Amino acid sequence: MPDHKWYVYILRCVDSSLYTGITTDLKRRTCEHNSQTKKGAKYTRSRQPVKVTYWEGATSRSSASKREHEIKKMSKTVKEALITRSKKCDLNATSSK
Repeated sequence: MPDHKWYVYILRCVDSSLYTGITTDLKRRTCEHNSQTKKGAKYTRSRQPVKVTYWEGATSRSSASKREHEIKKMSKTVKEALITRSKKCDLNATSSK
């Protein structure tokens, strides 16, 4: 079991745009983003389907939020480089509670 309880993630939307967020459960959150309910972000509702292209663990909500803010400030080019360098997109490596 990983030491982290929070995740910072980047989704790739159907229009190739990127969306960054935080969650405690990647699988659940991805399903919410891909649904038409109000649980998913307004941004992703019109850009479905979305896929997780990057994630990293965080030990607290605070650290996850800080990292999310850092990533959101990055240009798309830098985010793409981050995604390319990392192969953390395998959701099978995470566990849902």
